[in-house]
Amino acid sequence: MNDSDNLILQIAGKSYIYFLKKKSTIVKRILANTLLLVATGISAQTTISDSIFIGNIYRQYNLYIPAVYNGSVAVPLVFNLHGYGSDNVAQEIYGDFRPIADTANFILVHANGTYDGGSNRYWNCWSLPGNPPDEVQFLNALIDSVTLNYNINQDRIYSTGLSNGAFMSNDLACLLSSRITAVACVAGGFALIHEPYCNPAHPMPVLVIHGTSDLIVPYNGATGVMHVDSLVKYWVDENGCNPVPVQTQVPNTVTTDNCTADHFLYSGGLSGSTVELFRVNNGGHTWPGSFPVITLGNTCLDFKASEEIWRFFSQYSLSSLIGMEEATENISISFYPNPATTSLQIHSDNKIFRAVMVDMMGRIVLDKECGAATMLIDISSLSNGVYSLLFYTENGLGIERVLILR
Repeated sequence: MNDSDNLILQIAGKSYIYFLKKKSTIVKRILANTLLLVATGISAQTTISDSIFIGNIYRQYNLYIPAVYNGSVAVPLVFNLHGYGSDNVAQEIYGDFRPIADTANFILVHANGTYDGGSNRYWNCWSLPGNPPDEVQFLNALIDSVTLNYNINQDRIYSTGLSNGAFMSNDLACLLSSRITAVACVAGGFALIHEPYCNPAHPMPVLVIHGTSDLIVPYNGATGVMHVDSLVKYWVDENGCNPVPVQTQVPNTVTTDNCTADHFLYSGGLSGSTVELFRVNNGGHTWPGSFPVITLGNTCLDFKASEEIWRFFSQYSLSSLIGMEEATENISISFYPNPATTSLQIHSDNKIFRAVMVDMMGRIVLDKECGAATMLIDISSLSNGVYSLLFYTENGLGIERVLILR
């Protein structure tokens, strides 16, 4: 799967290492710089090139901060992941969300995959989960790093991508559902080797955009890759959606692009989840609405993939998919010890209704109801590792990270 739409572009930027230890001098410097930005105001959109150190290597990424962001309110976070052989700068331009972020006020993450042993960057979607390079670990840590610097709405974190980046987004839907609200896949799919490990912790809204004449990721599937219709059916069944879609034809507003599109909406899923498919008839391995790349086949210009993806994402919050009201104000909570060993005590200013712990594979490993402001959780049966703690109070959903270490 070799995307040939590379753009020879470079961004010069100074890199820092983000350590997740709150008392580290580097983090203090980062937070100080953030406060300076907020104090002085951000008057124009900004692209920041940075890196984190994880898995014994430096992983680079770019952040796009819209001009309307000022840090006063929590904003959504959107991953936009490149295809095989491409990079984050090319994807930022080709699958462009920047004009949308400028008005909708969300932060974009354009991360780089690692090299495949040669000169091509890629996302490791073909080995068993957890094998290096562990992309889920990287992107999970990247959420934490960005959250240190910016006011991110943990209820609204999404992932999309092209080709190999779409495969990676599907993996995040399966393996990082404790943090990912919804995903969208453009000209990509799902590796069959990961299907046994797919166990999302909540109904997962999924949007698929795929051309029927895609020669790189064939619509009808390939060795080890799901047929696109099977991928759609997989998420329809997973979410409990109506198996009979509402089908509409996308208006053929540009008759010279040699393709048309049909839209399929599978509604009625658990917690209001849906699955959508844009089938691009005679479309190639391309991003609809972007500039044509002739070597990759026809580019549909009847709709813009980026606009449809954000329309889809903006419907969903993590709390609504889990069945809770979204938080309307900051939730004050404390829990200790952290790292924890055999028990964890949680205290909130508001009544806690429920606490859920989710492991790094996105599996719910503990679910306990409560009716008081303080609760004690027995975690003696859980293995060492990092978990997401989701707690539901009168004010809505909160999310924290817990380390179990014995």
